[in-house]
Parts: sequence; C-alpha cells; structure tokens
Amino acid sequence: MAYLVLVRHGESEWNAKGLWTGWTDIGLSDKGREEAKKAGELLKDIHFDFAYTSALIRATQTWEDIRKILGQTDLQTTESKALNERDYGDLNGKNKWEVKQQVGEEEFNRLRRSWDYPPPHGESLKMVYERVLPYYESEILPKLKNGKNVIISAHGNSLRALMKYLDKISDEDIAKLEMPTGGVYVYQINEQGEVINKEIRVTGKAP
Repeated sequence: MAYLVLVRHGESEWNAKGLWTGWTDIGLSDKGREEAKKAGELLKDIHFDFAYTSALIRATQTWEDIRKILGQTDLQTTESKALNERDYGDLNGKNKWEVKQQVGEEEFNRLRRSWDYPPPHGESLKMVYERVLPYYESEILPKLKNGKNVIISAHGNSLRALMKYLDKISDEDIAKLEMPTGGVYVYQINEQGEVINKEIRVTGKAP
C-alpha cells in the first residue's frame, strides 16, 4: 500500500482578486503561503518518496513550504507541464465575476465547470484530463504500485482531472467537484494501482 497525496496550491495573488489565472505564472499571496504551511502540518504523518509539481510557480512555492514543514528538503522533485493548470485562453487575466455578469450564469458555469466546453483558444477539462492521465499512468502509478509514497502539488483543474479518474466520477458529476486552495486529499493505493481509501484533510470553498 502507498499514499498518493494531492495538494492544490495555496491562494495565489490572482485567486485573491478573482482573476482567471490559467497558465499565467502568478505567485502565492501571503494567505497562500499560510495555506501551504497548514497543508504541511497536516501531512507530518506521511514520509514521501517522490514529489511532483506543475511547472508553475504557485505550485512549486506550495511544495517548497510543505517540504520545509516536513523536513524533507532533499526529496526528489519533478516538475512537469503535464500537471499545469487548465489554459483558460481568452479568459486568462479576466475577472470571473465580471465575466459572469456579461455572459450570464448558465454560460459562466459551462465555461468554468463543464467537462468538454473549452473557452475560446483555451482548454476544456477533458483536454486537461488527456494530458494529466497519461503522465500519471506512465510516471507516477508505477511508483505507487511499488509501495512508494507520492505527493503532487498542482492546480484545481489538473487535480480535478486526476480525481475524475481516481474516484470514477462521471462527465456530468465532475462539474460538482471543487477543491479549495491549500486542499489536501490523501489516497491509499494498493499494489494493483487501485484506490482503497480516500481522506480529505482540508475542506473549504474554492475561489
């Protein structure tokens, strides 16, 4: 049995302003640094063998704060663009709530939460899934099957895509899944790569 821990990065400076961030490389806010440290405190019972982050600074900063709390600063860490946040295309940098007023609640919810509805020049969650899952299966799953504990510091949508697979969530129901900044989800994975237990250690409202 191995642990797979998914951590959404702490609040970024654009999360705090209600802006769609996507692939824009924005760092953590002060609140985000505190959320990352809290995540570290909640994971002191697990010794990790491997760490993965996206290539975006808000995810790498989150992991840096966590690893200091854990005292695992020499842990092998891999950054990958496959774990990057969803590309919001033309919505990147725009205020979510202003867009909601402009397009209406139904269209806003489709843009923000639906499975296969990309914004102009951006990615749908399905497209994120199609890059996250192959990376997980080729790079991370073999380590879990070998009993190695893995932590992933990434983003709301790249982690939602992975949780869709892990939790067998339907295309329709994935719209209901939200993960707060600093969220910590702990899975136990058996030697066959199957989920045998799941624990949510941080809950809250996603920005």
